[in-house]
Amino acid sequence: MGIEDLAKQAGDFAKDNADKIQEALKSEQAEGISDKVLDGAADLANKLTGGKFADQIDGARDAADGAIGNE
Repeated sequence: MGIEDLAKQAGDFAKDNADKIQEALKSEQAEGISDKVLDGAADLANKLTGGKFADQIDGARDAADGAIGNE
């Protein structure tokens, strides 16, 4: 299974469960967890790319946090 398959499955799951996901993601506990997950993903992406795309990765991380977080 490739990364494209995983991304599609994650997207399909998110679409199918959007209301439940949004409700869960608006809690304070979820905000802390989502921040840690997004930070980890951004750190990993920066390591994999040698930091070449740090600005774009940070922008994507911030956009994702704004979309799913409560802060």
